[in-house]
Amino acid sequence: MDTIHAAHLFARNLESSMEFRIRLAAQTPDVAAINDVLQSVDATAYVDIDPVDHSLRVTAWLEGEDITSLLTNSGHCVREIRQLPSICCGGCGG
Repeated sequence: MDTIHAAHLFARNLESSMEFRIRLAAQTPDVAAINDVLQSVDATAYVDIDPVDHSLRVTAWLEGEDITSLLTNSGHCVREIRQLPSICCGGCGG
């Protein structure tokens, strides 16, 4: 992804970090590779696997469509992406 496009994606999403659950077509996704893809645009992105349902848990300053695009463009087939409700209490002023 070029630097200008990456900066645009990150700049338009500075208001709040979001959490997503993502199901990929691959049975065993390469979490490190997916983390690298997302961190190329959002250095604070975090990816791991939910031990209960084996979906990807993603926290990022990106929107679902941007995450889907990034993953698709890097060869990962997204079956489902679901944004979780915010759990922010506002106590930190963020």
